[in-house]
Amino acid sequence: MCPKAKARRRGLRVAVWSLVTVLVVAAGLVGVVLWQNSYDMDEQRVSIRHGGHTLNGVLATPKDGRKRHGLIIYVHGDGPVGATHDDGYKPLWEANANAGFASLSWDKPGVAGAPGNWLDQSMDDRADEAAAAIAWARARPDIDADRIGLWGASQAGWVLPKVAAKTRVSFVIAVSPAINWLRQGRYHLLAGLRADGASAARTKAAIAESDSVRLLLHHRATFEEYVRARDGDADGMTADRWRFISKNYTADATQDLRALRGVPVLLVLAGHDLNVDTADTERVYREVLDASGALTVERYPDAAHSLLKRSIERSDLRTTLTAVFAPRSLFADGFLDGQQQFLAHPRRGGDAAP
Repeated sequence: MCPKAKARRRGLRVAVWSLVTVLVVAAGLVGVVLWQNSYDMDEQRVSIRHGGHTLNGVLATPKDGRKRHGLIIYVHGDGPVGATHDDGYKPLWEANANAGFASLSWDKPGVAGAPGNWLDQSMDDRADEAAAAIAWARARPDIDADRIGLWGASQAGWVLPKVAAKTRVSFVIAVSPAINWLRQGRYHLLAGLRADGASAARTKAAIAESDSVRLLLHHRATFEEYVRARDGDADGMTADRWRFISKNYTADATQDLRALRGVPVLLVLAGHDLNVDTADTERVYREVLDASGALTVERYPDAAHSLLKRSIERSDLRTTLTAVFAPRSLFADGFLDGQQQFLAHPRRGGDAAP
């Protein structure tokens, strides 16, 4: 065989083995993704009638062979959130399933084809939804009506106690919950400015602008008046969003929290929360609930507002890669285990070490 033919055959073998290697690696990666995104629970789509329309939900149940389970109702934070929160809830649901609890969540109105518009809702409207979901669940033979609790994050802090005032709940898990809309907004503004290293002049201007918006809200300004006050620059604000803020900006959970006295509450706080003043939240929760002896506080120093690890949350690339290849590792160390342990012993109180 001539040298050129040998070289061609050698090159062909190299190309073939390179292709085989790429295919094997690709298959391995696909296998890892499928394995990491498979959860030890069953999921089914459900429909819940409420107020003349339908809530499109997902019910995740344990695979433990039991005929009845406790249930955790999920109350979303801000934004157009779907039932699974883009699968972000699934590691939490799996932890719930390991503790013997089912999980129920639904698309916000207007999300994923659901009827309505979530920006038309007040916090009371959202509490009514959750109460309707609890009533629906209590009618199911596979749900233990005496073990139905709530899980809610961020903006859900204004919803959770309202639900408890409307219907009996067995426990509440409150993750980075807000207390007062205006205080929370000012904290978020200043925390973001500090994180950006804003100058004193920029900070002063931002506060003045925020104060002008508060004044417009106080005077019940329309969206058109808001835009005119900003010289025609809506700065990303929409008419729907302005209406939503106008309807809810006076929200304050302080008095509503009294409905949770005697109810086991797990308060979960992040160490790097730029959205919610966790010190203010903890102070109010302790003032209102500590005397009942049913408040448990867990702190995660390395977590961001969403309870993702801060090192991951700060990078969109790391967040995406971790969500694809190791979604359970997104969350702060001990967060999933901490909730599972609380579900096993919901009546404990005090400070819990993650």
